[in-house]
Amino acid sequence: MSGVLTQILEDIRVEYLQRMRENGFENPYLTAEQLCHEKLFLDTDTLAGIIEQDPTLLAARAGNLILNKQERENPAVGVIICSNILAAALEGLLSVAVENEWVEVDEDDNILVDEEELGQDTQYPILVDYSQSEIARNNLTKPGVSALSHLFGSAEEAYLKALKECSSDAYQKALQISSDYSVFAPHDIAPLVMENPLLLGLRPDDLIDEDLFDGDPPAGLIISSHLTRMLLGELLELGAKEGVLAVDSHGNVIIPADPDEKTILH
Repeated sequence: MSGVLTQILEDIRVEYLQRMRENGFENPYLTAEQLCHEKLFLDTDTLAGIIEQDPTLLAARAGNLILNKQERENPAVGVIICSNILAAALEGLLSVAVENEWVEVDEDDNILVDEEELGQDTQYPILVDYSQSEIARNNLTKPGVSALSHLFGSAEEAYLKALKECSSDAYQKALQISSDYSVFAPHDIAPLVMENPLLLGLRPDDLIDEDLFDGDPPAGLIISSHLTRMLLGELLELGAKEGVLAVDSHGNVIIPADPDEKTILH
């Protein structure tokens, strides 16, 4: 686990104990839930740093963990990851509650929460803005080529080489190369997130085949699907400039007849 995240979770544990003392040791579940929602929807740059230290967080899925109605249907990557961190933290705080006998457990060690606490159906706003990142802003002004630009540049070189060898099937070549240069592994995606934390604001947006992952894709795959679509778009523009792909009167590439129906990650 990330050292930064470990410290955040420890601080939350300490604050939980303090809040429980202050409220007379009442409502242990609601107190834990409220505290986690207040503290664990982390800002964009902090979350990016945590992911860099622990890329496995990119394997997180939304599941039924997101309570916020506005984010539940098409959640941002950052919300998915924070919701998973929150769920783990909440479990940890409830273990503290058990240790202090604020809640009981049954014979199967399931935590027994008072019905009044569970029945409140509290809605928690998500105030973090994943369209804001100081790191991304600063990196825009840095000299040199970004890791993502380098990746896309390599793909464009491969596409031009393929077209030089044979200019037919330019669209299919673009599909293949955009797939070949896609990044899927969490340890490959994490550095891109650290370089541009705004990637945490990406959403599924129907880019991923619903049959995969039961319609609940990992956070990292959401990023991959967007990068793949972006790369394909750049390769198609390059093909049009090279004269191997036709464009309409608006300058949009004309997709050859009967291709794969739409750019969806399989």
